[in-house]
Amino acid sequence: MLPNDTIERINYFTARVSARPSNPSAPIDQQVYVRALRTIPNLEITFAHFLTHSVPMTLTDVVPAKRVWVDKTEEKGSDVNLAAHLVRDAFQQRFELAVLITNDSDLAEPVRIVTKELGMPVGILNPHEHHSATLKPLATFIKRIRQSHLIASQFPVNMADTKGSFSKPRSW
Repeated sequence: MLPNDTIERINYFTARVSARPSNPSAPIDQQVYVRALRTIPNLEITFAHFLTHSVPMTLTDVVPAKRVWVDKTEEKGSDVNLAAHLVRDAFQQRFELAVLITNDSDLAEPVRIVTKELGMPVGILNPHEHHSATLKPLATFIKRIRQSHLIASQFPVNMADTKGSFSKPRSW
C-alpha cells in the first residue's frame, strides 16, 4: 500500500484470547497466528489482556423491556501500549514515518502529539469502510485497506519456522 517506503520494524499489539463455548479453539488458533507472525523479520509482539465482567443491560426487543446481566469482554491495554510506543519512538526519532493499522479514535491524542507537537508523520491504514472523523484531521494521511489488500496479505496455508511445519486452522 506504500510502495515507496521500506518497513524497518513492525510492532503488533494484541491480547491473549480465552476459550469460549462458541469458540473453544480460539487460544490454539491464536497461538498458530502468533507463530506465523513470528516468522516476519523485525516484528515485535506486545500482549495486553482481556477483562470480562458482568454488566446490567436492557433487552429492548421484549415487552416490557427487561434488565439482564451480560458478560462483557473488553481488550485492555493494547491501545495504551500502542500509544506509548508511538510517542516514545517519536521522541527517540526511531522512524521517518509511523503507520498505524487502526480506526480507533482513542488513538487521536497520541497521533496529535506526534504529528502536531513533534512534527513527525503518522499515516493510518484503515481496515474499515469509513474513516474515523477524529483521526482524519490529525493523521498525515489515511488510506483504506481494501479486500484485495487483505487477500494479498494472507499467510500461506502451510508454513515452517525453526520449530518445524504448521498449518493454518481450517476454521480460518
